[in-house]
Amino acid sequence: MRRTLYVLTLVPWMILASTAGAQQTSVSVDDRRPALLVADTVYITPDRTLIAEGNVEAYQGDIRLRAQKITFDRDKGTLHIEGPIRIDQGGEITILANAADMDKDLRNGILKGARMVFQQQLQLASVQMTRVSGRYTQLYKTSATSCQICDDGSPPLWQIRAEKVTHDQLERQLYFENAQFRILDVPVFYFPALRLPDPTLERASGLLVPSVRTTSGLGTGVKVPYFFTLGDSRDLTLAPYLSSKTRTLDARYRQAFKTGTLEVEGALTRDDLQPGDTRGYLFADGAFDLRKGYNLEFQIRTVSDDAYLADYGLPDLDRLRSQLTLTKVNRDSLFHTSMIYYKTLRDSDEQTEIPSSIGDIYYQQRFHPEQLGGELQMTLLAHAHNRSSNTDIIGRDIARTTVDANWQREWHLQNGVVTQTQFGLSADAFNIQDDSTYSSNESRLTPRGAITFRLPMTRQSTSGGTEFLEPIVQLGWTDTIGDAVPNDESNFVEFDQGNLLEMSRFPATDAREDGVTLVYGINWARYSQDGWQASAALGQVFRSTADSQFTKSSGLSGTSSDILMAGQLRLNDDIAITTRGLLNGALNFSKAELRGDWSNQNAQISGSYLWLGTDAAEGRTEETSEFWFNGRYQIHSNWSASANLRYDISDSRASRAGIGFVYTNECVKVDLSVNRRYTTTSSVEPSTDFGFTIALNGFSVDSGTQNYRRSCSNS
Repeated sequence: MRRTLYVLTLVPWMILASTAGAQQTSVSVDDRRPALLVADTVYITPDRTLIAEGNVEAYQGDIRLRAQKITFDRDKGTLHIEGPIRIDQGGEITILANAADMDKDLRNGILKGARMVFQQQLQLASVQMTRVSGRYTQLYKTSATSCQICDDGSPPLWQIRAEKVTHDQLERQLYFENAQFRILDVPVFYFPALRLPDPTLERASGLLVPSVRTTSGLGTGVKVPYFFTLGDSRDLTLAPYLSSKTRTLDARYRQAFKTGTLEVEGALTRDDLQPGDTRGYLFADGAFDLRKGYNLEFQIRTVSDDAYLADYGLPDLDRLRSQLTLTKVNRDSLFHTSMIYYKTLRDSDEQTEIPSSIGDIYYQQRFHPEQLGGELQMTLLAHAHNRSSNTDIIGRDIARTTVDANWQREWHLQNGVVTQTQFGLSADAFNIQDDSTYSSNESRLTPRGAITFRLPMTRQSTSGGTEFLEPIVQLGWTDTIGDAVPNDESNFVEFDQGNLLEMSRFPATDAREDGVTLVYGINWARYSQDGWQASAALGQVFRSTADSQFTKSSGLSGTSSDILMAGQLRLNDDIAITTRGLLNGALNFSKAELRGDWSNQNAQISGSYLWLGTDAAEGRTEETSEFWFNGRYQIHSNWSASANLRYDISDSRASRAGIGFVYTNECVKVDLSVNRRYTTTSSVEPSTDFGFTIALNGFSVDSGTQNYRRSCSNS
């Protein structure tokens, strides 16, 4: 019969805290909490020796010890454990041994035929393991690997062999002496000394995974990043990138504050692409919570030249935006102010002729008047943008201030009709510089009003699904009174479901619609019990007089707009298809867009198609027809492939294409990719980029969400 013994200061428990608790500094060898010892037999001999034998198990907290026999000699102060021994602690560290002898303080001792396993990832097998001063674990003639070890005696894919390995439980570091890195038991590198973090350490200074990159412009180079911990809230990563044609130092600095975060990254470069020039970039992002509910955010984007980002495979941006914003959001008020600076990388843009410096102030307050009912919104908007050119018209600068009042109220009639009424008044004041066609100061007043009728209807189908149908009609009126002003911000208009019922569909208030409008629309949706759902929307705008500010492809020119058509289909969260288009009077599309996503356990595919008609007002003298594709497929439990393509159907050529393969198992990850950029500008030539990275799994807290182990029969 198994017996249970509760001991207030049970010695066998203390070995658990001192050996298995390598990284848990909160667990001390002086821990005096009660422990539980279970064995087939537990007895004390006449010479005061405690013996527990037969399926011995000891528990305390998340630590569990299993052995065949434990003998404690109180007079000699020795503890002898006979194996096989297994010590587990919270899934973090497992120690396996054949036998162990420890002193009475359990700060020193020897474990024979021992193995130490960290988080079921990294295992260290040794002839002998020694505990020193309750802090260090020393392993002699050790092999370390995270690869699966087969019983047929075949070597692991990789291993580190060392004469001695020391594990510092306080610093959570592994120190290797006279170490060899072996691939399939073939020595590849020799290290007199090597330090690596154990897998339980989340952040540690040291080398990160190197990568090899080959491009047609820079040749073959290697990047070796080194990570510096600068305390609990800061870190720095330096990554030299060297090839026959470039000498680059990448850097990234991160810091977390009590009220925010900061991240800065950049690079300095000397290369053969622009001999004699120092090139580089600087990106910075920060977000902070200030007092009284204010939020401060900033973003910095700057680069030495237009081609740098493309040459070094950085984010493919054609305009760089640096900005500083301050925001405060309450239940009935919103305050937002921002300063923005644009730097263009486009060949078609002249930096001095674009609005590069922009400032905005936006404040809105909501009221709920009891006598009128509904909601009253009061808005103050100030905007200014500046061009660095002083040339007449081309260098035009504008500052404007808008005061807006809008009241709206909704009624639910007995026949199910929902009626919404709104009235508003806007006052705009403009200051215009460097444009002789306009006066320096212009102003206008815009009253408006609209009434909208909706009839939302739902029904339950015989199959159990739910259908929704909502016809909509809106009658609106706007009258713009005052001076003519230039349209600097509203040259590109998107007509979609979001602004179908807006009183002005221009993106900014420098342009406003004028006249009487009649809008109709229909919303439809179906939700099936089988998990799929579909929705569609249709709408059109009629106006009393045409608005010349709308371009042809906006879909809003003339007295009747193009027909807005949009739809979405979702099938059990596996397939999602979204489409939107503008159908003109000749039953031709002026704009069309189709997006699709499909995923299952082994594949993820997403694609987009875009078609835009010619429009000189929007700078398109030719039709635009493009296709984007991104996909990933799990070929095997260890192999995955990915591909991407951006294809210009109008020009019958690809602008970007790429393919990649990743091999992953329990101990290694190999990433190989090839990307080709076909576009040509005055500063950027077509280039091909080859990437190659090998990462050893096991020396990290998280080696991935899935663990694909090799089969011993096929390894």
